[in-house]
Amino acid sequence: MLDSLGKIQSPLTRSIAGATAAFSAVIITSAVLIGFTKPKDESVHTVGVYGSLLAAGCGAIFGLVTTSKTNSTRTNQTPNRVSSEEKQVTNTAGWQDWRNFVVIRKVRESEEITSFYLKPQDGGSIPGFKPGQFLTIKLDIPEKDKPVIRTYSLSDYSESGTYYRLSIKREGAPKNSDLPPGLASSFMHDQVQEGTIIPAKPPAGKFFLDLNKSLPAVLISNGVGITPMMSMAKACKNFNSTRHLWFVHGARNGKFHAFENEIKAIAQQYPNLQVHFRYSRPQPEDNGKYQSVGYVNAELLKQSVAPEIEKICGSQDAEYFLCGSPPFLQSLREGLKEWGVPEGKVFFESFGGGAKTNVTTKDTNVQNSGNERSAEIVFAKSGKTLNWQDSDGSILEFAEANGIDADYSCRQGICLTCMCALNEGEVEYEEPPTGTPDEGSVLICVCKPKSSRVVIDL
Repeated sequence: MLDSLGKIQSPLTRSIAGATAAFSAVIITSAVLIGFTKPKDESVHTVGVYGSLLAAGCGAIFGLVTTSKTNSTRTNQTPNRVSSEEKQVTNTAGWQDWRNFVVIRKVRESEEITSFYLKPQDGGSIPGFKPGQFLTIKLDIPEKDKPVIRTYSLSDYSESGTYYRLSIKREGAPKNSDLPPGLASSFMHDQVQEGTIIPAKPPAGKFFLDLNKSLPAVLISNGVGITPMMSMAKACKNFNSTRHLWFVHGARNGKFHAFENEIKAIAQQYPNLQVHFRYSRPQPEDNGKYQSVGYVNAELLKQSVAPEIEKICGSQDAEYFLCGSPPFLQSLREGLKEWGVPEGKVFFESFGGGAKTNVTTKDTNVQNSGNERSAEIVFAKSGKTLNWQDSDGSILEFAEANGIDADYSCRQGICLTCMCALNEGEVEYEEPPTGTPDEGSVLICVCKPKSSRVVIDL
């Protein structure tokens, strides 16, 4: 009976069940005894009634006790199976800040991209993550006075869950610029070897594939934008292989195409995964490696992918995940919008986010109406006190416009490079940043003053 009672989930229901069982047991017992003895005194009947009521109360208490005991037992049990969604978000207790990882393997994937496999130096477990998320790492580069912080997409979704993989493109010098090649990517390619220690923060990011959904998904990328798509495709194969997936990737040619064989191997194990590679400048030796020539755009999706989705799934309804260079994203987003794809079904992430961007804030309507906000910003270390207006953009943009040097990388509130202490006042974000600043600090690349006076330790 205890086992049966323990299987009831609701505490109230268990209590009522316990009371009913006890009440019934005493009533039946009393009836049997009275039937056999046939007493003439009515007090025996009264005793039976009160006894039944007392038993009901005891049964109710017993039900509650059983509830507490059963719940305690259930809490201490380790489930044998974990759902795909739970596996995505499982975290390791105690890893709140930086944790040292060891590079256990370094693999060249293409002419520009190299993968780094990381395991925790302490030998402990690592948290799962949502496919598409990134890892924030800290690099001690000799020529820099302080660590360089960067974010890179996780490019694998291993079934073992014992390592992370980052696949990093060597960034060249910007065109028509005197700026040097990518500092962090060059260091990773040239200096980091197997055995190198790299501190990292837990996986994070809002760009990810929900493994619990069944709606067809189209993963579209170019260049190193393929990295989050690899983890999405692998995760879907492992945990939701009934979902139809289209993997569309653009590369210059075979030399610059990372993970070509790996994604083909995934497709062989995942019949619901369709692959389309498009090369912009294929070489003779690339014959058989790609399906079309040109750049990945909305027209390719309309002509090649959408008809397949409709043929296999009965409609063209799907989610679209985009990752690539800014021009690539802009072209696709505009094309999908013109095609009529709802914005709520288009998800995107850009790489190479170092360019300045305009930050839209909550008070845009106020600004347009002529009642522009203003605030006094004190840059403590620089010794400058300046009047900021809403049209000046983020605090980072305002600092740069006034000759104040500030560290930054992503300009999207992700990497924490721009983090500064807030000595006085309040700031606000358009939406909570992906990266979590230290207590008392703010990410100046994506925030604006909220109070009339703000003091920044910059």
